Amino acid sequence: MNCTQNNKLMQITPETMVVGVDIGSEVHFARAFDFRGFEFSKRAFRFENTREGFNAFDIWVTDLMKRNQKTKTFVGMEPTGHYWYGFGSHLQNMGVEFGMVNPYHVKRSKELDDNTPSKHDRKDPKTIAMLVKDGRYLIPYMPEGVYREIRNLMELRRQNVVQLISIQNRVKRWLAIYFPEFSTVFKKWTGKAALLTLKHFPTPQAVIKTGEEKIVATWKEEVKRAVGHKHAQKLIKAAEESIGLKHGLESAVLEIETLLDEYMIHGHRLELIMQKVEAQVKEIPSASMLLGIKGIGIVAVAGFLGAVGDISRFDAPEQIVKLFGLNLRENSSGKHQGKTTITRRGRSDGRYAIFQAVLPLVARNPEFRQLHLYYINRDNKPLKKMQSIVALCGKLIRVFYAILKTGSHYDAEKMMNDIKRPMMKAA
Repeated sequence: MNCTQNNKLMQITPETMVVGVDIGSEVHFARAFDFRGFEFSKRAFRFENTREGFNAFDIWVTDLMKRNQKTKTFVGMEPTGHYWYGFGSHLQNMGVEFGMVNPYHVKRSKELDDNTPSKHDRKDPKTIAMLVKDGRYLIPYMPEGVYREIRNLMELRRQNVVQLISIQNRVKRWLAIYFPEFSTVFKKWTGKAALLTLKHFPTPQAVIKTGEEKIVATWKEEVKRAVGHKHAQKLIKAAEESIGLKHGLESAVLEIETLLDEYMIHGHRLELIMQKVEAQVKEIPSASMLLGIKGIGIVAVAGFLGAVGDISRFDAPEQIVKLFGLNLRENSSGKHQGKTTITRRGRSDGRYAIFQAVLPLVARNPEFRQLHLYYINRDNKPLKKMQSIVALCGKLIRVFYAILKTGSHYDAEKMMNDIKRPMMKAA
């Protein structure tokens, strides 16, 4: 990956035409410059986010290149949500190099030309092009094949989990209003007997009306584990002493039926998603070896692969650390020494995936657990617990990188080098 400032500048040569594009939901605007910032077009070129619009852009670029004797084009644009995907895919298919500029940089540098904070369709493409000319851009990665499938599936899983959590909270709210004593009978409302109860006789009034014999018979139809009369008696007693609302029960029953239907739909959908995720992960060489690390599951592996994509595009694990926004930044000036924190710039999904993977490792994996204890208890500059977790995130990234890059198995001995090296120095 050409990540350094010099490498980026080297891609913008005297033969390059730099095109800045302001991406919109339906219409895009472009302006063209040379490597010094001299503009080729008198006005911004307007083109729509359609096949015809992209073809018109190609014709416009080709004409400007011929008139100004340029041999290649480099397109810069601002990542405006998802609206750039279609245009980015078109450029990729046409073999045109393009880069993304940081929206924060655009906002900060747009006043350089006219000293005003104004924003409009003619101004923004120039600001974007000038940032590209100075090498202040990133090369976007558009995953293909199995990596695109995994990224899409993990995003779909995230959305589904959010919906499930929302439904669970709404069910808890419903129970707190209409049947607060339900939790004294069932530890979890998601258990089979609890779900059957909510499905067939959700309110205290319905429980009392149904009676002990019918309640037990309903449970035994689908629950293999015996849920007997004592449990039914406890449920009836809780219903008789319930302080839940006794009005509006018809609409309340409809609400809980709707929530349970949505819960079952999203639960089934999550199972299908994870089946597809497992199948896609198996397609990636060495990915199954990551699952050999004690405490690492399919969600952690797929989350990492979906955010990173093809590991071969990285030259070092530190690039992934920076991609996830886990690299450190220092806040200091003069005599003031501020706190050192992570930048949080980059792919938040990757940062979340690796963070969620490290937490169970600290609890279940002996090597990571021992390393965590060493970091927080060492004599020289001990880390706080959260600082140790962040350090272990970087460690796990390096482990994943080595396994995927070389195809080697997880080596617990190498994991302990951070502890062994200080001991050797002391000896």
